[in-house]
Amino acid sequence: MTNQQLQQVINRMFESISAQILTYKDSPADWNISDGNVAVCIIDETGNIYGKIWGDNKIRGRRFYDVAYRKASQVWITGYKTGEFERLVFTDKVNYREFGIDLPDLMGWEGGQPIQLDAETKISCGFSGFKGINDLGIVKNAAEEAMNQ
Repeated sequence: MTNQQLQQVINRMFESISAQILTYKDSPADWNISDGNVAVCIIDETGNIYGKIWGDNKIRGRRFYDVAYRKASQVWITGYKTGEFERLVFTDKVNYREFGIDLPDLMGWEGGQPIQLDAETKISCGFSGFKGINDLGIVKNAAEEAMNQ
């Protein structure tokens, strides 16, 4: 995928995420976490970073973007979903030292994941603002929609 094509896919992902965010307004378990102030961070394989913050509270949005970046960057470094990587580390299936991330710096929360867009293009994504399982689903759905347009 060319850089221009990737940028188009990411822009379509942002549009899809925008539409999905509003569907969580009726879910107190999610909406009460962020009041709609959520963020996504996407890192391509060459280290280019794409991001977006939603909501009216810039300070809360900044905090959620910080978490989204940490999730995406851990995925970019390790190749594993957040949460999954930590399980592998703490069950001695993966040596965290090989990745250069110290134990106190592990993300731990779900919401970071690698997504293969096509045969040659993988992105590392982090979303923050709702429950982790929903953070994962929102971005996965957005990527699938963007690739099918």
